[in-house]
Amino acid sequence: MAKKLDADEMVRRLKESPAYRVAYKDLDFLDSGYARPLRLQAELMKPEITFRLNNIRSTIVVFGGTRIVEPAKAIKKVQQLERRLKKNADNIQVQKALARARRILDKSRYYDEAREFARIVSIECQQMTQHEFVIITGGGPGIMEAANRGAFETNAKSIGLNITLPAEQQPNPYITPSLCMHFHYFAVRKMHFLLRAKALVAFPGGFGTLDELFEALTLIQTRKIWKRPIVLFGEEYWKKVIDFDYLVSEGTIDEEDLELFVYADKAVDAWNYIKYFYKAAENNKP
Repeated sequence: MAKKLDADEMVRRLKESPAYRVAYKDLDFLDSGYARPLRLQAELMKPEITFRLNNIRSTIVVFGGTRIVEPAKAIKKVQQLERRLKKNADNIQVQKALARARRILDKSRYYDEAREFARIVSIECQQMTQHEFVIITGGGPGIMEAANRGAFETNAKSIGLNITLPAEQQPNPYITPSLCMHFHYFAVRKMHFLLRAKALVAFPGGFGTLDELFEALTLIQTRKIWKRPIVLFGEEYWKKVIDFDYLVSEGTIDEEDLELFVYADKAVDAWNYIKYFYKAAENNKP
């Protein structure tokens, strides 16, 4: 015979049931597949509100490789590998690692250029109340760190849009705390990169940098977003990585698509081009 429960015990069990939880406090529900639309909406809304509260009017997106560190760190890595190789000159893996480290050292100048670019943009554009051309990055190390650092050193705001990854990414320390955000969905994060972007500057990088670059180029080419300056920083690197002229000759892109971007090798040149783009657009208004 089933044990008879009193009314108070029955009510207690009801209140402990997952079904009784208030929906917005039910983490099991919010983490479920059914609540994905709610999570997408939340990731869209929270940064939007944050930007408005911080008076972020417009941004410049800076992309680039996480592995391109500042020169001092790059030199230290090369020296460590040189010492290892000296002890075992026939170690092929160390030989390969040293060759890669030397190439990273050669590209470490881009860390300094990204830092300088963010510095000069932040000094010229950010005011006390309204913030224009605010530096926005993916929030991680390497070129992203350099850009946030350049803004930080001028006491300007800068944004970091971090993303949940298998190897957890830590925010670099130079992001403005109130503008350091954390995403789960790449798609929503990409939207926030572009919603206020008045320019994009792509420094040398890998898959992530290429992904962001080609998405922006595609959106502009297909007129899903209005045309804005895209600067490929490091002409030698980009011309080796992507043969745009070959794409034209093969007929897979149009010759005018080459006008969607420019190359630059100095921070001041990249910034001057962006300013020229908007000055020319202003002068051409009817």
